[in-house]
Amino acid sequence: MNAPDDKLYLIYLRSPQETLRPREFEGLCQLDDGLYLLRSRLSRSKVYHAIKRAALPEGLLVAPLEDGPKFKGMKEGALKWLRANR
Repeated sequence: MNAPDDKLYLIYLRSPQETLRPREFEGLCQLDDGLYLLRSRLSRSKVYHAIKRAALPEGLLVAPLEDGPKFKGMKEGALKWLRANR
């Protein structure tokens, strides 16, 4: 169950040197190569810097979402994760 202060973030990594692991970032779901959703209580700045240090990407985007995105053709289980993490 999500806490009321949890936020949903869309994360894009371009050419990361390290792989993000869900056990390192609780609430992480990979949508596609370099594309993730993260449910976290952390601020956008803290998420950004944690991801930057962990993955060492060439490019990084962290954007808060008001609601779950609409998508098609993402990794298996992504929609199930989103529905369970609303």
